[in-house]
Amino acid sequence: MKLTRSELYSRVCNAPLSKLAPELGLTGTALAAVCRQHQIPYPGSGYWTRKSLGLSAELPALPDASDEIIEIMPVTPKPRKQKAPEASTPPKTRSVARTRRLEHHPLLFGAEEHLRKSRAAKDGEFLRPYKRILPDVISSEAALLRALSIANDLYVALDRQGYRVHVAPAGESHRRIQIQEQEIELKDRKYGRYNSGSIWGPDRPTIFYIDTVPIGLAITEMTERVTMRYLNGDYHREDSRLVRSMKAWQLTHSWTTEQDMPSGRFRIIAYSPKTGVEWSLSWQDTETEPLTKAIPKIVETLRASRDKLQALMKAEDEAEARRKKERQEEWERYQRREDERKVAQAIKDSQQQLAEIIESWGKAMVVERFFSDVEQRLEGVDEALRQHLEERLKLARQMIGSIDPLDFMANWRAPDDRYRSKYDQLAHPPSGGPTKEQ
Repeated sequence: MKLTRSELYSRVCNAPLSKLAPELGLTGTALAAVCRQHQIPYPGSGYWTRKSLGLSAELPALPDASDEIIEIMPVTPKPRKQKAPEASTPPKTRSVARTRRLEHHPLLFGAEEHLRKSRAAKDGEFLRPYKRILPDVISSEAALLRALSIANDLYVALDRQGYRVHVAPAGESHRRIQIQEQEIELKDRKYGRYNSGSIWGPDRPTIFYIDTVPIGLAITEMTERVTMRYLNGDYHREDSRLVRSMKAWQLTHSWTTEQDMPSGRFRIIAYSPKTGVEWSLSWQDTETEPLTKAIPKIVETLRASRDKLQALMKAEDEAEARRKKERQEEWERYQRREDERKVAQAIKDSQQQLAEIIESWGKAMVVERFFSDVEQRLEGVDEALRQHLEERLKLARQMIGSIDPLDFMANWRAPDDRYRSKYDQLAHPPSGGPTKEQ
């Protein structure tokens, strides 16, 4: 099949790659590779999500380039060769219940190494890796392997249902909620030295989609309130082997305090990454059921939450549309108020300048009468003195400047010269003429 570059761009903008690719005899990945090769942008999953909800969404623009012809070759899978069973060997019967090998989710490749490359953390505190784009897994170093195991089991279970877990792309407006790390929620928080420590979190949320509904995932090790003893320049758990091995006299100059420390038990949080949609569910380790055994139930609960989440997202989109409309209306009202204020100010300034011009003209008339009187009196003065005074009079006129009323009016700025209304209002003084300030 042959398509021009613009035709292929039009087709990928009208249907998702997953639906368009089979029509062209390709896989979605292969079609995406063709688009990238010819610099053809295509909408992401966020565009189709907004489209399905009836919201406006912007298409990526096609970069300028020649409208070349692209030849698309359908991919035909090669049939597998079946071996003929040997006469001496009886055919093997495949077991109905086949154990599936342990899988490692691709999102977690290299995650352990990056999570261990951490800023300095005291014994028992959470890791604080330098890398900011990582799966949303919060753990201490001692419990990191179990945290990654829980994350892997959860991601693989979702992947088997067709839900791809991934880090949210940079262009999508998904947010990560504030994760509550306390196992038992308390009124205060005492994590870190001086009870002011912060817990690392990735820059982007970890999400997956059920149809068009995004769901965020976070896995965190929970904290518990424990007694810490200050000993030998550092804090140690009161129940640690070091403290328990100390003699009573060795603890004379030590003291205790309380801190929130990682407990080794974990919590899974599912939430809506859409701003304005307050929805979350959580599951945590219990003595009777660890998180790994609860994962099938977690996946089923998330599947059943799709309709509720979609309704909440739709309600939020409608509410956001109303808020946007209200903001636009408020901005329009503000613009009109500003326009009216500027029109009124232009009229006021124009009236004030006109009054000043009239006042200046009155003074100019006094000066003109003075000069006229001087000229009349010069007629009776002798020639030598008259020439001297005429030069002085000429110099005085130059210093005073023009006293022509037309020059005064030429410098006057009418209201429309100062500001013209954007709403076609007539900028003119009130019918009663200029008004004095009260």
